[in-house]
Order: sequence, then C-alpha cells, then structure tokens
Amino acid sequence: MHSLTTTLNSPFTFPPSKHYNCHAPHSSPHFHPFSPQNPTHLTISNSTINRCCSTALGRAEYGVVQDWKLRSVGVKNIDVATLGNLCVDIVLNVPELPPRSPAARQAYMERLASTPPDKRYWEAGGNCNMAIAAARLGLRCATIGHVGDEIYGEFLLGVLRDEGIQMVSMSEDVDGTDSSSSFYETLLCWVLVDPRQRHGFCSRADFSKEPAFVWLSKLSGEVKMAIKQSKVLFCNGYGFDELSPALIISAVDYAVEVGTSVFFDPGPRGRSLSSGTQEEREALHHLLKMSDVLLLTSDEAESLTGIGDPILAGQELLRNGLHTKWVIVKMGPKGSVLVTMSSISCAPAFKVNVMDTVGCGDSYVAAIAFGFIQNLPLVNTLTIANAVGAATAMGCGAGRNVATLQKVIELVRESNINEDDEFWDALLLKNLNAQEITFLSRMVINGSNSRLNRVALQEVVSELLPKLESAQLKGEVVS
Repeated sequence: MHSLTTTLNSPFTFPPSKHYNCHAPHSSPHFHPFSPQNPTHLTISNSTINRCCSTALGRAEYGVVQDWKLRSVGVKNIDVATLGNLCVDIVLNVPELPPRSPAARQAYMERLASTPPDKRYWEAGGNCNMAIAAARLGLRCATIGHVGDEIYGEFLLGVLRDEGIQMVSMSEDVDGTDSSSSFYETLLCWVLVDPRQRHGFCSRADFSKEPAFVWLSKLSGEVKMAIKQSKVLFCNGYGFDELSPALIISAVDYAVEVGTSVFFDPGPRGRSLSSGTQEEREALHHLLKMSDVLLLTSDEAESLTGIGDPILAGQELLRNGLHTKWVIVKMGPKGSVLVTMSSISCAPAFKVNVMDTVGCGDSYVAAIAFGFIQNLPLVNTLTIANAVGAATAMGCGAGRNVATLQKVIELVRESNINEDDEFWDALLLKNLNAQEITFLSRMVINGSNSRLNRVALQEVVSELLPKLESAQLKGEVVS
C-alpha cells in the first residue's frame, strides 16, 4: 500500500510541478461558447462563535470567525485538498455506448476489463482533474483518498507526482483482510466515446449498493493533518461512490472545526443522493448547510430547490446554509453567476471551439478556489473560472489534458466572450430589485441602472493577467 513520507509534526512538501500539453482531439471541433474579504483581528469566545453561526448576522461575520479559527490552528500551507473520488479513467472509442440495463451494463464492463487496455488509453480522473487544474494555476494541492497497490495505482501516483500534487492515503490497516483483494484496487472508470462523440461512463461502483471503499471508517491522523493544513477542502457528489456518508460528514465537520473552507459540487449525483438512503440524504443536506462555497449547474440548482431561476435558486441555497458564503451556478455556454448574501455577480462565457466537455466542471472549480484564496473581486473570479473551463473544453478529455496555464492566458488576452444580451437582459431584469448586480461586459454604458454595475472586460483582464503570468513564471522556475 502506498503511503506518504511526511510526519504529523512536519509540514507537507510538494515535488516539482510538470506541465503537459493537451493531446490531439478525437474529432473535428465545432464552434460553441463555454462557459472573503480580509477580516479584522479580534478576540472571540466559543459561545460567540456559536451565536454568530446560528444567526443571519453571524453569517455576515463568519469571515471574522473563520479568520480567528485559522490563526488558532496554525499555518495553512496547502491551498486545496480534495476528498476522495480518485480514479483512473480508461478512455476508449467504442462502436456504441453500453446498454442501459444494469446487468447487461456490468457484463459489458467486465468484458472490457478482461483484457487490460493499452496504457495510452489511461488517464487520471475524478478529483485528480480538479487538483491538476489547480496546481497549474500555481496552487499547492493535495489529494486525499485511496489508491491501490497495483499498476493502475502506480500510474495514478506517478501522474500526481509529476504535476506536483501531494497524495495523502486514507488507507487503514484492517486485520484479517487481503490487501490484494479487488476491494482494495484503484477504482477504474471506463469513459466510452461513440462515433457521435457521446460519452458513457461505468465503474464497479455503479453495481454495488455500498461505496467502493466501505472498509474505510475513520479519518487517520495523517488525513486530519492534511485537512488542518489546507485552506480549502473540496468534495463532490462522486465521493459518495467511494466513501461512506459518515466518513464524508466527519471530514467536513473536522474541516469546519479547524477553519478550513469547504467547497461542495454535488454534480449529477446530487439528484440520486437526494432520493437515496437516509444516510445519503442526511449527508447531502449536511454538506449543503456546512459548505462555504456551493457549485452547481442550473439544472442541479433547480433539482435541489425546485426553482428554475438560477439567481433565485442560489439565494434559496444561501438562506438554507449555515456557513454558506458563495453559491455559484454554472450555465454552460451562457456563463455563470455567483450569489452572496449581499450581491450578485455575472460573467458571460468565453467563445471557444469545443472538443470535449469532460473535465470542464472540475477545471472551473479549481479557478474558483484560486479566486477565493487570492481574494479576487467576485466578477474576476468568475471570469478566470469561465476561461479555465473553456480552455479545458478546447482539449480532449480530462486528467493531464485539462487546461494549461498558457492556454488560459491566451483566452483571457483574446477576451472573446459570448455576450448573449437577450438571455442576460431577461435574467437580470427579474432580479434588479433584489440586490446589487455586477455584470462583466465588453462595453460599459453610461447612465445604466444604479443597481446594475457593469464592469469592463478589459479592466478585469488587466487585473487578471499579471496574476496568471506570475503563476506561470513560478511554475517555470520550479520545473
């Protein structure tokens, strides 16, 4: 079993990073647009923390509470840690996608797995996508999860090491068990692409009622140290395929305890979790309440709230949250919105030639974490996130094929956004009286509505480029 060489009383160290170029696309492209302020210092008691976190006033002051907590637990020398969802993607072109029937689908997957595919079809997947994209933005990253002691595990660890990402093993020593059992193997996800470039996904986690690594039951000291040293802990819905709801809740609660901000993206699993077992429903509800930042597509936001308007859905999630500061709703080729208790920020998407959308959402999250940690203006954070997601869409697949920093810089410089006036006018008109709205625009029109603050794209670009170029310079020096 692979493990870290770090100790609990020493900070995590990061190997040199190495950047990869995107591989050639599967098919010809089609044109398509894609899409805490610094608190003051104060002394505060535990009872005050409890009162603050249970009131609307406390929510507004939560950044102060978090700052107090952060100083009380020591240095945060990891920017982003991901929780679970570590897998190897096997990306194959197939004549047709697997059948819908679970039994037939499982048989289909087992036939594929009977002969290991050539290594050129392997790629890091799951939360590796987010970690790689974040590392390429210059963030210090760690992945927390289980990787098996076999060829796929060795491959995954090699990719993470080459990208400068620390691996923190969740594995436990379980008496009387055989670590060579399939229960301990690295999770594989078969990414199947048919001639029409439609995707199908399947893994052994799809055919079990229990998480793939149900034998993991507690957080080790090493895992707790990684969470404690991180500024952000990222969780997504697919983590439930590997880890038990109880273990995920314990990781989130520990992050809150030690002042680590929690990011949660339920993804497509949000729908199944909301109608799943009692433990899954409770865990989903807990994550929605305890996360600092929620990220959802407009469909996912509507599914969880019953509200079709993405801004109103975001505000509903904010009201129901206990620690929630940001709700971000992704609207694909239209762009994205970021809703806080006092403001709404909107940014249209960048226009790009889309090759593959796999990994775009993971890359987008990485850039949101970059903006959150760097304390960027909210509309700037959305802009860089849209650019990173779009840059990934221009490549083929995820893993090492997610956006390179150079491609992101090129997109930001080109400043070619999809300003769909009809869509945005309709959306913003319904919400103009709610809160102050900041909107990214190519042109700033004099005399606009006092509640609608248009920010010039070139102004945002001039602020973002130095930060991106600085991150690029650091990466070149390290590598």
